[in-house]
Amino acid sequence: MTSTQVGKNLGDDNGASGAAPEEGYERGLGSRQVQMIAIGGAIGVGLFLGAGANIAKAGPSLILMYALAGVIVFFIMRALGELLLYRPVSGSFSEYAREFLGPFFGFVTGWTYWLMWVVTGMAELTAAAIYVNFWFPSIPQWVTALVFLVVLYVANLISVKLFGEIEFWFSMVKVTALVGMIVIGLGVVTLGFSQAGDTAAVSNIWSHDGIFPNGIGSSLMTLQGVMFAYLAVELVGVTAGESENPEKTLPKAINTLPWRIIVFYVGALSVILMVVKWTEFQPGVSPFVAAFAKIGIPAGAAIINFVVLTAALSSCNSGMYSTGRMLRDLAANSEAPKVLGKLSSTKTPALGITVSVVLMGIGVVLNYVVPEKAFAYVTSVATAAGIWTWLMILVSHILYRRAVVAGRLPASSFPAPGGTVCSWIAVAFLLLVTGLIAIDPESRISLYVGAGWAVCLAVGWAILKSRNPHIAAKVNQDKQLETAGRPRG
Repeated sequence: MTSTQVGKNLGDDNGASGAAPEEGYERGLGSRQVQMIAIGGAIGVGLFLGAGANIAKAGPSLILMYALAGVIVFFIMRALGELLLYRPVSGSFSEYAREFLGPFFGFVTGWTYWLMWVVTGMAELTAAAIYVNFWFPSIPQWVTALVFLVVLYVANLISVKLFGEIEFWFSMVKVTALVGMIVIGLGVVTLGFSQAGDTAAVSNIWSHDGIFPNGIGSSLMTLQGVMFAYLAVELVGVTAGESENPEKTLPKAINTLPWRIIVFYVGALSVILMVVKWTEFQPGVSPFVAAFAKIGIPAGAAIINFVVLTAALSSCNSGMYSTGRMLRDLAANSEAPKVLGKLSSTKTPALGITVSVVLMGIGVVLNYVVPEKAFAYVTSVATAAGIWTWLMILVSHILYRRAVVAGRLPASSFPAPGGTVCSWIAVAFLLLVTGLIAIDPESRISLYVGAGWAVCLAVGWAILKSRNPHIAAKVNQDKQLETAGRPRG
């Protein structure tokens, strides 16, 4: 049974552009929760920890790299927004790839996005356990990781409302910490208080060998890490099938993205580099910890440790949520075992979540039997998977707009500015980032792993077609029938 049939069996007429198909989920995510999920998706461990190494590489030009990447991410999200208001479904990325590029691409995108969150969950659970050891070094890491895994798993099984509420408060902690850092930093720069008052200045951004102290090439090489920091911003698309009013909440969440990028990335990094000279940052040290230490806040390290802990748990929580929904969408399209398509009495894809959580748990065990560097290789899959997902969103948007112009599909109520021009720009940018990954020996491993994953998916698709030869034609036929039932315009 395809997702189209699921919707029809549940009484979905899906007759107009922007109509939200009923997929059996509880529409329990309110505007407040969707907005904070969108905000939280743009603030992660990549910013709190990863920015330190990138500052050491690129100096103040990192601010420009975050701004440039932020523009591209906004293009991606506006393309996704147009698709979401055309047809808001929970398995958005794979559904659009399936509709506009064919069933194979829907299969690849769904499983790749699932893999991205599973490996991210593995890494974040381990990271969360390490952060707890900051306060309780006597507690074994595996115990802490297991406790977090079980608690978040149970919360995701209970209801989507509880997931949304947990994510709301996780995001609130991150937002509050960043705003507090910005306010304190601006106070140090303008009023000159604290231990950093004598050296803090706006001129710190350009007075130490300029904006590009190590050259433009070194700055461009940080783009891969910068894009990794933006991963999960697309999570708002997965909430489409469970938002109370997607026609209102999704455009608002997407349109506020530029402000979030300006404040939380460009703004926070600018303030930090005013307070602390870029030459004082070291790889592996959070720039926020360094800034708090420079200012002389006694509990600075503990505060940042707590914030990074919530960021890791937030990511793991989001991973459990999205993997369960993606597996259900794959099952609905006969691209995963059908049993994964069933909903529990609380209208959650309980079995899909359970399968994903079991694999995340294996990651915790693996952390004890593989070297740290090897475990880092596993997490590199997330970057390649994220770029693939974004490319599928953009290509689907380009093909959708062609169909609208040709009169084959209804126009979305939330069109992307500039039509497909911005999507083409974003595609070129992502290909540039992929090229940068390829020439960087440290990150090239992600492409090797991605190639291996592609081979696995190709074999899986071949087996799937051999067992069900009509699957490709069947999915395409369902899409054509669904489209034929929609009014034009």
